[in-house]
Parts: sequence; structure tokens; C-alpha cells
Amino acid sequence: MWRTINIISLITFALVTNVVVAKTQSKQLHELTIHQANKLLNKGELTSVDLVNHYLKQIEKYDQNGPKINSVPQINKQALIIAKQLDDERRSGNIRGPLHGIPVVLKDNIDTADGMPNTAGSLALKDNFPTQDAHIVKKLRDAGAIILGKANLSEWANFRGLKSSSGWSGLWGQTKNPYNTTKSTCGSSAGSGAAVSSNFSMLAVGTETDGSIVCPSALTGIVGIKPSLGTVSRHGIIPIAHSQDTAGPMARTVTDAVILLNALQSYDKKDPAPVKYDDDLLNHLKTNGLKGKRIGVVRNLMGYDKALDTKFEENLTILKQQGAIIVDNIAIPNLKKAGEHEFTILLTEFKDEINKYLLNTKTNLTLEKLITFNKKHKTEEMPHFGQELFEYAQDMPPITDEKYLTALKEAKRMMGPDGIDYVLNKHHLDLLIAPTNQPAWDIDWENGDNYAGSASSPAAISGYPHITVPMGQVNGMPVGISFFGAFLSEGTLVESAYAFEQATRHRKAPSFK
Repeated sequence: MWRTINIISLITFALVTNVVVAKTQSKQLHELTIHQANKLLNKGELTSVDLVNHYLKQIEKYDQNGPKINSVPQINKQALIIAKQLDDERRSGNIRGPLHGIPVVLKDNIDTADGMPNTAGSLALKDNFPTQDAHIVKKLRDAGAIILGKANLSEWANFRGLKSSSGWSGLWGQTKNPYNTTKSTCGSSAGSGAAVSSNFSMLAVGTETDGSIVCPSALTGIVGIKPSLGTVSRHGIIPIAHSQDTAGPMARTVTDAVILLNALQSYDKKDPAPVKYDDDLLNHLKTNGLKGKRIGVVRNLMGYDKALDTKFEENLTILKQQGAIIVDNIAIPNLKKAGEHEFTILLTEFKDEINKYLLNTKTNLTLEKLITFNKKHKTEEMPHFGQELFEYAQDMPPITDEKYLTALKEAKRMMGPDGIDYVLNKHHLDLLIAPTNQPAWDIDWENGDNYAGSASSPAAISGYPHITVPMGQVNGMPVGISFFGAFLSEGTLVESAYAFEQATRHRKAPSFK
């Protein structure tokens, strides 16, 4: 009897202890940074298998169940196998770098050759299984990162219908904002932003044509970096327009975003317009990075939300306290005209580039066939909004057309040399700032996004870098501040963004109840 009771007691004690340990580890891994993870991994207090299992449990508990954030609909079945291999490498003394054994989620428009389809959120691409990794995926694997899964997105990266609802796709459904599940995440990197903010992954890769990294980052309370065009390869990513498309990091801290960006950046001859960038951005993580910086406040990129503007003014005071020299009342000219040119550019390039991408798949699809497919599957694909952008693009002339070439030249001039560069030089500035976006709006499938304005277009159209960092909350929802500047000025932007982040610590994790 004694032995039986004691065995039962020991079993009960072991079960309770395991639960306590699991809860303790879960708390320890909440808001975990790359530096903290590496410290635990190198001490042997954590393994990459533990880390992957932790995030898988969080996804099951809060993404697939509970509040059902619905940010990571695809899980990489090889993730735990790869984690075990990387743990073995670490134990043998082979550590590839700071991303060794660190989980990363990829937006579902990036090719991976590990059994996950690359869908763009469309039912038409549910069986699009790439045979090769995108260039940036190869770079991540070489750095030791674990591809944990793929994140939901606004279908076709928000380039299908005029009244699209950000974070919704016909294949995967609606991604919700973790701070309030009735609110939008913005898009199109909706799932990437929600997953990182919700602690379903340490890192994510998003893509942007105009606002698709910085907007969801701002609305989900994380850091997003849109790098200078061509410094991160677009090869193996479902395209919209080569003149503006880029991938970029999304993370909970500037440091983690920079570590990820360092791994993503490389010169790739297969990219449409590759740019060599050798600067190690870790060298620009300076707590005094704002001291002496001349920063221009772009007033014609704000004024569409009073509460947001009030929050922005509060943060201007902090920038001054950190030694920044604020130059106010800056205006970037020709915003509206450049936007009109941008529309022509995106429609023309999309038709050309989506057909080229599809030609290298086994789908036997073209843009014209996609339009037909969506009509045939209208119930699943178009219950909330149509495909006007697809249809406009199909009717566009080839990329040799004079109207397109003129629009491209003028848009680049207006937002580059005569836009960002002009105001930087005129006022002797190091960089520019503005609120990133309005606070999150209600998800509205009937009317689409209630989009008031943003700071994304000048940097997007010109191809210049842009970083967003949390700057607090408005009515309980995160908002971001944008730092943007000249081509290849990532170092300057990182210095400013990092110093601001360290001085404010505005990031607050969402709490699921």
C-alpha cells in the first residue's frame, strides 16, 4: 500500500512539476528576443526544439483556437526535424550566427521548397508547390533560421479588388488584430504582423509594394523595415511590381529586425534590379543615435486623425530630449500626381510580372485565367469584394508602352530626386518622420478598408528605406512612427529608430483573455 501510494504521489508530483515548468518556460519565452534566445540556447537551458514546440502550442491555443487570430494557417511539417538538426550542430560547436535555431514565419507569397504551397491566399494557387526556395529563404536557411510556417496575407497582396479588406484571403480567411479582434491588422503582410505581435513567432518576413510592411507593423505594435529597393532579392516572391516590390523584416524590436535584415540582404543576379549593400546594420544600434540628427517633420503626411497627431506631438518632445534637432513644417511636393503615376505603373508591371511568375509554376495559369477562375469560384473568392485591379491590369499595354515608361520616370523623379532628396537637401536634414498610419479601423467586409492616410508612399514609390517603430497607443490600439530618408540610408534610420525605441519602450504585448 505504502509503495502504491508513494508511486502515485511521485507520479502526481512529476505531472504537477512538469506543468509548473511548462508554465515557467512559457512565461520566460514571452516577448523573447534573439539575444535572449541565444543566451539560453548557448547555456543549454533551452533548445530550438523547445522553442519551436512553444510557438506551435501558442499557435494552437490562440491562433487556431481561443481568439482565433488566424495569422499562421500553414505550419512547416519539417520545422521540428530542422530544429533538432540545428540543436545537434550547436552541441558540436557549429553555430552559424545569431539566427541559428531561431523560428521565422514567412508571408504566404514567398517560395519554399519544403512542401508548403505558395498561395498568395488564393484558391487558384492552393496546389502551387515550388521546387526551389526563394533567394531570401535560402539565405535564411544558410543563417540557421527555422522556417516555422507561412503567414496569411491580404489576398494577392491587396492587389485584386478596389474594396479589399486587409488580412482577408479566399483560401485562409480573415486575420484579426491581436489587440482587438474586431479591428483590422492592415495589410498586406497582415499575418506576419499579427503572428510576431502575438508571440506566435520571434520573427517574420513581410513584403511591401506600398505600405504592406510598415502599415501592419504599426497597427500590430511591432517594428517593420522596408529596405532600399534591390538590396533584398525579389526572386521567388509572387510579384506586383519590380519598381516597388521588396521583402523586409518584421520583429518586436529594432535589434531583432536588424539582425533579420542583415541575413536577408544580398546581391542576387536573378533580382530584376539588384543593389549591393555591405553595411552591417548592427553597428548602427546606438542609444545616442538621435543626438545631433536633423529630422524633418513631414506635415503633409498627417492631419487625418486628431488623436494620432496628438500622440505624435508627444513623441516629438522625446526626440528633442534625445538630442534631435527638429525641423518642422516640411512638405513633400507632388504626392497626388505621383500616386496617379504609381497606379499606372503597378497595373502595367503586374500584368507582365505575374504572367512570368506563373509561367515558371506547374499551375498552367495566366492573369487572364485567374480572372476566369475567380468568376467560376465567385462564392469562395469574391464574397466580399471583386477583382477590378486584375481586370484593369489585363487591359494594360505591354511594359514597352510610352505612357507606362513616362509614368515610371515621373513617379521616381517626383518622390526621389524632387521629393525626399529635395527636402533633405533644402533643409540640410538627415531623415524625415511622420505618423505611419491611423489607428486600426473596424474590419468591414462590405465596404473594405477605412483607410485615411499613411506615410508609406514617398519611400515606396522612390524605392527608399522606411522604418516604423511603436510610438504608443490610441484608444487601446498601437500606432507607429515612421523614419525614412535617402536611398541606402538604412544606417541613419536604424540609429534614429533604435535610440527612439530605447528611450520610449512603447511596445506593449497584446493580452489574450
